[in-house]
Amino acid sequence: MARSAEPATTANERTSKAFEQFVTSIRERENLSLLDLGGANQANITFITELGHRLYADDLLRSVDVEFGPAEGMQERQSDPERAQEFLSHNLDFPEDSFDGVLLWDILQFLAPPLLEGAVDRLYRILRPDGLVFLMFTGNEKTKTVPTYYYRISGPRNLTLTPRGERAPAQAFNNRSIEKIFQRWGAIKFFLARDNVRELIVRR
Repeated sequence: MARSAEPATTANERTSKAFEQFVTSIRERENLSLLDLGGANQANITFITELGHRLYADDLLRSVDVEFGPAEGMQERQSDPERAQEFLSHNLDFPEDSFDGVLLWDILQFLAPPLLEGAVDRLYRILRPDGLVFLMFTGNEKTKTVPTYYYRISGPRNLTLTPRGERAPAQAFNNRSIEKIFQRWGAIKFFLARDNVRELIVRR
């Protein structure tokens, strides 16, 4: 079952080298199971299914807002270990080795520990060996807020970004801290885009 992302009125296009590499990798394989955590939309479903794969979609950021909102005090509530575990028991609750790839988008930068650590651990468990995660972080480590988007696939290296508001990152993320988050994973590759966004491909 997919949870739909809400449409908005304006959008912009961006080219993503990391996403292009993600697509190249899944094109070389057949009948994969992929997870889109940015919410369901027809563009993404069509693109992935036309490659011969299956797509499950859920809006993880919306679930975070429902469970830990409102914005004031959200990060403190995310930092409660019991609440974080309860959230994870209702989200990312898939059997081990369920997916070959995950479109995580920009979600991790808005999760405070231990929710962030728990979510990454769940992703590790639900991905099959050599599974890939595509994700992004802001490249501005001093910013107080960053824009968030609904992400729609418009081509093998192109994304349509529709704004869904701004929010504060849970912490400052640099390359070293990101590498630490994924230290048990097989490999990580960084791409720094012109719009000051760190794009990553992480391999299970």
